[in-house]
Amino acid sequence: MKKKFRVAALVLAVLFVISMTTACGQNGDAGAAGDEVVVGVLAPLTGPVAQFGTAVQAGIELYVEQFNAQGGLQIRLEYFDEEGQAAQGVAGYFDLVDRGVHAIIGAVTSGVTMAVVPLAYEDNMPMITASSTHENVTVDAETGQVFTNMFRSCFIDPFQGEKMAEFAHEVVGAQRVAVLYNNEVDYSIGLTRAFEAKAAELGLEVVAVETFQTGQVNFQGQLTNIAAQSPDALFIPAYYQDVALIGPQSEAVGLDAVLLGADGWATILDFMSDSSSIEGAFFLTGFSSDVDTPMVQEFIADFTYKNGFAPNMFAAQAFDAAMILVTAIERALADGIEPGDAGFSDAVIANMAATDITGVTGHIVFDQFNNPQKTAVILQIADGRETFFGYF
Repeated sequence: MKKKFRVAALVLAVLFVISMTTACGQNGDAGAAGDEVVVGVLAPLTGPVAQFGTAVQAGIELYVEQFNAQGGLQIRLEYFDEEGQAAQGVAGYFDLVDRGVHAIIGAVTSGVTMAVVPLAYEDNMPMITASSTHENVTVDAETGQVFTNMFRSCFIDPFQGEKMAEFAHEVVGAQRVAVLYNNEVDYSIGLTRAFEAKAAELGLEVVAVETFQTGQVNFQGQLTNIAAQSPDALFIPAYYQDVALIGPQSEAVGLDAVLLGADGWATILDFMSDSSSIEGAFFLTGFSSDVDTPMVQEFIADFTYKNGFAPNMFAAQAFDAAMILVTAIERALADGIEPGDAGFSDAVIANMAATDITGVTGHIVFDQFNNPQKTAVILQIADGRETFFGYF
């Protein structure tokens, strides 16, 4: 990364880091003990997307606690609450580096992660995100350079957008589709572009595309315009808090279309006292508790026992992200490379690239862009709950 970008990032960090005394656990030299590796967690634990961050935190902690209980190598977690803000994420990255972390899990949202990745790439810091889906999380948008240190356990936006266009066409049987998206959020923009491109390829007619902004609560104007075009399906690539408002308002304007979404819908039912307006909707995700395999069911039981509630997709993907990273660390140590060695980061990164494991979200290997190759899960809102519709 060019120096001017790092200087700009440092300026952003300075503006925020002065007041940041809430990061957990101040520590000394993390590499002092050879049997301990320190992993930073960069996540929004407060703020508007804390629902995602706390789920990711819970998934990571379950895996690490179970791993540490085996004895031998111990993983110590260091947290920084980036509040879902890019500048906070940059400040958090520098703070975690100062605390001596050897690798980082995070960030959670794409915008924050993309602000941090160039810095981590320059430092050769091993990173994995459980939930940042934008395609440029692992690839520089301007140069096409792969950020070789950056991995993820979640799907990418183009994959999700394309899959839901195919689902609309092949399963819903739609011929006319519409889109309502947030034009201020990279996640929403990326899914929309992929959906539109695949829809055109499939011969689907996109009859309306409407936008909204972050924090908006009234969607009736956009929904009225969409309803006037009589689409068979409406794709809403947005986060749960927006969909919780859009659903009832779509019903109020008389929209008669199948609602479709992506993984930002996860936990939607936690924010709706009455989900009847989204009954029958479908959304793509990376995990379903209805998958009846011993590994998944044991994970659900352990997670629920520890936290008092069942895991969602973000917790499951975080569990797998921690598994991928810790497995890579174990392999580096098995080769005789210690955390303080110059080649430790390279070894961890190489072992992450060579991942071939089965996690609770499926079997995971990485492509040349460090994106996981795995099957998508489709959930449907049926009888007021998220039900497993099938793999797609």
